[in-house]
Amino acid sequence: MTASQLSFRAAVLFALIGIGMGIFMGISRDHSIMPAHAHLNLLGWVSLFLFGIYYRLHPALDESRLATAQVGIWSLGTVVLIIAVAAIHMGYTAFDPLAAASSLVLLGAMMLFAVLVFRPALTMNRTSSAPALTPAE
Repeated sequence: MTASQLSFRAAVLFALIGIGMGIFMGISRDHSIMPAHAHLNLLGWVSLFLFGIYYRLHPALDESRLATAQVGIWSLGTVVLIIAVAAIHMGYTAFDPLAAASSLVLLGAMMLFAVLVFRPALTMNRTSSAPALTPAE
């Protein structure tokens, strides 16, 4: 599976969960987990979908295991952060260290994405950086 495929699929799952959280909050009239809901929509749906678009536009990166790992690390960090933020806003302050640790995991995943974006070796044609020329007939 390519990084973009994984990213798009995870983004859709996170969006469905985020919508479910929103519906649950509306039905229960308890909006205490709204910060977790917002984080899930931004980190899970929006960010992952944008990663997927970037990877799809850069086929060499899309096929790389490092890009797939970046999406996986981001997804795991998002899940843990959402659980921690929801728990904190429900009054379980013992989850503060978990929120901090998962935030650092997300920072690491974003730093890895930055390396992939700025690393020219994977974003350029692997055979040559010169434009392809065809012989004259």
